[in-house]
Amino acid sequence: MATRGSTRTTPVKGKSGIEAGQESAGWLFTLPMIIILGVFLVIPVLMALYVSMTNWNGSSNPFGGGENAAFLGLENYTSLLTNDGLERDAFMQSIGNTFWYVVFVVPLQTITSLGLALIVTNKLLRAKGFFRTAFYFPSVTSSIAITTVFTFLFAGGGAVNAFLGWFGIQGPVWLDDPRGLVHVIFARFGVENPDWAQFEIVGRSFWEWMSGPSIAMLVLIILAVWTTTGTFMLMFMAALQDLPEDVDEAAALDGCTGWQKLTKVTIPQLRPVIFLVVTLGIIGTWQVFDQVYASGKGSPAGTTMTPAFLSYQTAFTSFDFGKGAAMSFVIFLIIVLLTQWQRRIMAEDKKPSRLKALIGRQSARTGAVR
Repeated sequence: MATRGSTRTTPVKGKSGIEAGQESAGWLFTLPMIIILGVFLVIPVLMALYVSMTNWNGSSNPFGGGENAAFLGLENYTSLLTNDGLERDAFMQSIGNTFWYVVFVVPLQTITSLGLALIVTNKLLRAKGFFRTAFYFPSVTSSIAITTVFTFLFAGGGAVNAFLGWFGIQGPVWLDDPRGLVHVIFARFGVENPDWAQFEIVGRSFWEWMSGPSIAMLVLIILAVWTTTGTFMLMFMAALQDLPEDVDEAAALDGCTGWQKLTKVTIPQLRPVIFLVVTLGIIGTWQVFDQVYASGKGSPAGTTMTPAFLSYQTAFTSFDFGKGAAMSFVIFLIIVLLTQWQRRIMAEDKKPSRLKALIGRQSARTGAVR
């Protein structure tokens, strides 16, 4: 029984009026995209997963069984990961090549794109439209065309070696040099194939794993950084233009230098965008294909081979679609694990203390003015 002046409330059991049917309408509008994703993404992925457990050679129905599509279970995966042989050697070499490719490309493209974004959003810079277009242009150019140009630039008698020759430096035959960068550096100090680095990890010696990117792979690393920073620059530009100006003003009032403002205030606020850029970079670098295809198909000596290209080569050249699909799913698992690991590292548990203090002081100033 309600007393005088009290408000009687009852739980709302259902929606009525304008809110009625909103949930059904939402599902109705999203249903076409759900169907499209299911037909062209989910179902093909499940089919490929099944193919990865067969010995299908592409000449028959992969789901019909028989000699050319027999179900093997996890045999394709074990042959790639545990069984000694040329297949595992080639696959592990491609994994090692891509590991070094990721280690170099992702940090370089992230730092470079952030630097370019800071430059083109600077209030003192003139002709911003020109620089934004110039920095972004490589990202919209055909990767095959750019790779072809790079093969000429980094040829033995190409423009890069001619430029190095002006300084008395004899450049290598870039795309034909299989030497690992780390091995080259160790060789400078007289360390070559030491005994302590001969123990094996998944069929390869530790010395082979730590070889570093080959000289030929360095060309692809430079190419990747040059062609991807423009896209990531746009992401950082959008984030920088959306940052609250009052936090910058608080940092200036607290006497922060430009470097302190960048490292303690700006970059912490860009954490979500950095996570996005790094995640997209990891996914893209583990899937690199067209640059390898156009530059030498894994040569020299397999030091530019990547799992994506090896999967294509195994399936469409050797007609072993089962192993080719198995390679793809191993790379998919690696990408998922790396993304989750990165997410845990960059988790935003708390705001950085300096940034939190600046926001608090600025809020206090604003309240005092009001």
